[in-house]
Amino acid sequence: MRAREKDAFGGIKIGSAFFGWLTTIGATILLVAIVSAVAAGIGIDTSASSQDLRGVGIGVAIALLVILFLAYFVGGYVAGRMARFNGAKQGLAVWLWAVLIAIVLTVIGVIAGQQTDITSQLNLPAIPVSSSDLTTGGLIGLAIVLVVTLIAAILGGLSGMRFHRRVDRAGFDTSDNN
Repeated sequence: MRAREKDAFGGIKIGSAFFGWLTTIGATILLVAIVSAVAAGIGIDTSASSQDLRGVGIGVAIALLVILFLAYFVGGYVAGRMARFNGAKQGLAVWLWAVLIAIVLTVIGVIAGQQTDITSQLNLPAIPVSSSDLTTGGLIGLAIVLVVTLIAAILGGLSGMRFHRRVDRAGFDTSDNN
């Protein structure tokens, strides 16, 4: 019976995935705010030496990965719970929404950046790091973030789907507790 239901109603649900992505964005904002408040509350020193900055940078990277993992897990969970079937696919769809929207926003940023040179108008300080170092580190960081968020969204989708499996099992329970 569940196989027939899955055939009829399974697959990626775009709406569920979109709302999962929205949940991911909300969870990310909330978690970043909480971590920032805690960091400010314990008085993290922002005037550190370059050696200290390396440790701070590693700590921030780990905190960011944990935040993204939790946020994408929650988003995948919402999509899996809403869609009922194919939790892994729902989690993948949440992740694909994020990638698609990131690409669209990047294209808009590139187009807008070519028309107006915002960075020169803001008179921002230059970063004393070579662009090749930024590119290599950025690509490695991007790959890590993509893998972590994909795994989290899929695991969240599978977890969200588990609720419906428990409901299905309860529906076939022959014991009557009345």
